[in-house]
Amino acid sequence: MRLTARLAGACTAGLAIIQAGPGLTGLGPVRAAAFPLLAGRGDPGHVALTFDDGPDPACTPGVLEMLAARGIRATFFMLGSMVARARGLAAEVAAAGHEVAVHGFEHRYLPLRGPAATWSDLARATELVADVAGTPPGFFRPPYGVLSGPALLAVRRLRLRPVLWGAWGREWDPGATRASVLQNLLRGLNGGATVLLHDSDSVSPSGVAAALAALPFLLDECAARGLRIGPVGEHGLPSPARAGLVRT
Repeated sequence: MRLTARLAGACTAGLAIIQAGPGLTGLGPVRAAAFPLLAGRGDPGHVALTFDDGPDPACTPGVLEMLAARGIRATFFMLGSMVARARGLAAEVAAAGHEVAVHGFEHRYLPLRGPAATWSDLARATELVADVAGTPPGFFRPPYGVLSGPALLAVRRLRLRPVLWGAWGREWDPGATRASVLQNLLRGLNGGATVLLHDSDSVSPSGVAAALAALPFLLDECAARGLRIGPVGEHGLPSPARAGLVRT
C-alpha cells in the first residue's frame, strides 16, 4: 500500500511538472539567464517591437498610424477572439507590412488547461490568423507569458516558435503614465531585446493610452542608440521550422 501510494504520488508530481514546469520561464530573471532565445534575445543591433492582445478597433489604428509615420514595422501577437470580431482590421495590420503572430484564441492561463483544450485553442487561433494574414504565422506568445507542457507540444506541431520578451512597459499597472511606461521599458532596453507593449485594453481595462504616449520616446531612444527597430522575424532568431521547444 505504501509503495503504491508513493508511486501514485510520484506520478502525480511528474504530471504536474510536465504540465506547469515550463511556466517557470514566465519569471523574467529565469528566462533571461537560462532561456535567452525564449526571452527574444536576438541581433544586438536590433530591437524587436511587439504588441499583444489585439486587434482592437479602439486602439490598434492609433498604433498603426504612429508606426506608419515613423516607417517602422512590428509584430502583433493577436488573440483569435479579437481577430474574429475585427477580421478587417487584422488584415489591415498584415497589409501594412507588419508581422502577424499568435497569442492564443482566448486569453487564458495555459497551465490550467489540459492538452485537448490547449491544442484546440492554439490550433483555432493559428488557423484564423493565417487566414486573415494570408500567410502562416511563425511565432507564438502565451497569455500572461506563461507556457505549459501541452502548449509547447502544440506549438511544435503547429510550427510556431514561442517568444516572450526582455523589456515591457507594464502599462496595465494601476495609474500607469507615459513616464512610468517609458521608465519600465528603459530598464530592459538594449540591443537584442524584444519589447512588449499592448494594442488593446481587452484584457486589462487600462494602459494602452499610456503605452501609445510612450511609444515615440521609445523609438527616439532606440534611434539615439543606433538600434534598428523591426518585427521578431527580422530579429535574428532561428526560424520556427528549425527551432526546438525552448532551445537556447
